[in-house]
Amino acid sequence: MSEGFALDPQLARESVFVADRALCRVLLTDDARFPWLVLVPRRTGLVELFDLSPTERVQLFDELEQAARALRSVAPCTKLNVGALGNVVRQLHVHVVARREDDAAWPGPVWGHGPRRPYDESARAQRVSTIAARLGMD
Repeated sequence: MSEGFALDPQLARESVFVADRALCRVLLTDDARFPWLVLVPRRTGLVELFDLSPTERVQLFDELEQAARALRSVAPCTKLNVGALGNVVRQLHVHVVARREDDAAWPGPVWGHGPRRPYDESARAQRVSTIAARLGMD
């Protein structure tokens, strides 16, 4: 992995560690309203998807698929939204959000939809543990 990798402070504040994969750190966004993972390639200086090498882009897609399957297994959903925006946090990161037609923001975006509601400690620990275990089942 890249020497000196550091997680953007906003990502660190708003999420919790789930697992490190070959390329990415997997985080759970700490908002109980939306089942939401964030994958952050553990390389310094990345901003855009095309900043990754071709091999790393393939690895990222594989890790996104694994994360999406793990998330869907613990949070059945109507649609999985995947996005790499980076307008607020420049560090390259990709969101995987399990959306349901009855969620608080449907059908609009989850970004900026009211204040974040952190998980209670027990629910957060359970969700992290379950997703981490599912990611280990490659």
